[in-house]
Amino acid sequence: MARSLDIGGDFPLLARRINGQPLTYLDSAATTQKPQAVIDAIRDYYERYNANVHRAAHVLADEATAALEDARAKVAALIGAGEARQIIFTRGTTEGINLAAACLTDRFGPGDEVLITEMEHHSNIVPWQLLCQRSGAALMACRVTPTGEIDLEDFHAKLGRHTKLVAVGHVSNALGTLNPVADLIDAANRQGALTLIDGAQAVQHVDVDVARLGCDFYAFSAHKLFGPTGIGALYGRADLLESLPPYQGGGEMIEHVSIERTTYNKLPYKFEAGTPNIAGAIGFGAAVDYLGGLPREALRDREAALVSEAIRHLKQVPGVRMVGEPSERVSVVSFLIDTGHPHDFGTLLDQQGIAVRTGHHCAMPLMERLGIPGTIRASFALYNSATDVERLVAGVEKALEFL
Repeated sequence: MARSLDIGGDFPLLARRINGQPLTYLDSAATTQKPQAVIDAIRDYYERYNANVHRAAHVLADEATAALEDARAKVAALIGAGEARQIIFTRGTTEGINLAAACLTDRFGPGDEVLITEMEHHSNIVPWQLLCQRSGAALMACRVTPTGEIDLEDFHAKLGRHTKLVAVGHVSNALGTLNPVADLIDAANRQGALTLIDGAQAVQHVDVDVARLGCDFYAFSAHKLFGPTGIGALYGRADLLESLPPYQGGGEMIEHVSIERTTYNKLPYKFEAGTPNIAGAIGFGAAVDYLGGLPREALRDREAALVSEAIRHLKQVPGVRMVGEPSERVSVVSFLIDTGHPHDFGTLLDQQGIAVRTGHHCAMPLMERLGIPGTIRASFALYNSATDVERLVAGVEKALEFL
């Protein structure tokens, strides 16, 4: 029997009432809610086979190790990675990008350039600033158009023989812009530059195939994908990962240690010092399983329709100004109210049980480029419904009465 598109009942928190009102959760770009299946998987680990992984001779450790590595294989399959060893478990997208930047530093020097865009999340800006400070390389940023898209002419003008790495977000967390990353990667490859894609906002909304994309790194987080917080993954091309130094030192990343020297473990463990987030990884795997049981294409089509409906109705509300009109968009609707500050407006929506996010969304250079301090951001996920759009629009109209 086909799975129903009404999946909201799978998520216990969505049944909450906020300020006496039904919850309309429109903050999934910040974090998604968790289905009962993920919550149960984490609880099951702690109740039935909690143990540290690898190098133990007892049943609990064997079961925990098997569950961790099974989750790694599931994550690899989700994004089309050829081998599970290409998946490094991290604390999330931010740590994944920092890991890549730290381990690549020795490959950069004065005269080299890192190319990003003005729409990047701070997590895909600051690590490259730090790399440039350590190495003497220069950080370049291509412009964003007034509609909220990468200025491709400027991108190609700035991509050149000095470019050693291109780091781009797959989807803008602030505007929902779906970037043409396959074309950008292809252009970077022709220049001999490495590529890193920030996939935090993409993996829930689009199919990702890293082998087809041809990127060198792809970073994302479980908590944007119905999984737990504090766990994510960095995909890396195997030969590149083999050639890089480790990120941190300690247990698990070693092969042999003496006072004089250390040899390092094989992939992916060379980059996973210390006890991993075992419960988080198991929850990550459970989230991938949950997604695999959904009619994802139909749910994505519905989500896209909801986003379009929200934009259409909000444009008709006097005093509402949309921010960004990219030709390809997923999940995110950003707007401003001419008569009030985004934070005040977000509070008025919260009083009606409507959860949105306000501010610069960790994208201050983008806000500066657009000439605004921030936006009100409503972000959709597979569990949202037409009722959520109706309540958002009605909530905006009611909040306007107070501003």
